Amino acid sequence: MNSENPIIRIRDLRKVYHVGDVDVHALRGVDLDVGRGEFLSIIGPSGSGKSTLFHILGGLTPPTSGSISINGRDLLKMSDSERTELRKTTVGFVFQKYNLLPTLSAADNIAIARYIAGTRPDGDAQFNQELEMLGIRGRMNHKPRALSGGEQQRVAIARAIANKPAILLADEPTGNLDTENSSAVLNLLRELNEKMGQTILMITHNPEAAAYGHRTVRMRDGRIVD
Repeated sequence: MNSENPIIRIRDLRKVYHVGDVDVHALRGVDLDVGRGEFLSIIGPSGSGKSTLFHILGGLTPPTSGSISINGRDLLKMSDSERTELRKTTVGFVFQKYNLLPTLSAADNIAIARYIAGTRPDGDAQFNQELEMLGIRGRMNHKPRALSGGEQQRVAIARAIANKPAILLADEPTGNLDTENSSAVLNLLRELNEKMGQTILMITHNPEAAAYGHRTVRMRDGRIVD
């Protein structure tokens, strides 16, 4: 983990949503550095601002003000097409809902992500190693309805890392899983971090899940409090 040259650098980040005549301050001056190769957990209750931070980091939502650098690039100076390219090449997403296409097999769900990213759809040596690590090599021809929740989340993780992103953003990745599958998925994220050097930023409300990271940041009312 390299903390001297952070892969994410955030300064005084603010986000205000206008709801009718009311201003909702989702982020209130967030400062945060994430080191290369770090597994960072962000924990906080609903409404703390952690999901807003997640969407800004992924280039899905623009901030109101502040500065944010991802892998040495100024996110606020990017055009829409540049942010799209960022999501294709630099950032992978894992969500609480697996968001798999129900009519496609696990293999085809992953192949689409690899096609969009411009990588080989049939996999390479490293990607096949990652599939082995995820434990889904034997389930690739199954459609989502034939997979357990844990298997679907593993496919979603494989899809998220198909473009070999520098950063993996995971939003409540175990929120729909039982204890056993939650532990398995969290161990897989830790293994990706340790063996593949994947920088992971995980949002959760669960202290037990947060403990899998190297460091835990706590948010409340749009601020980092610990």
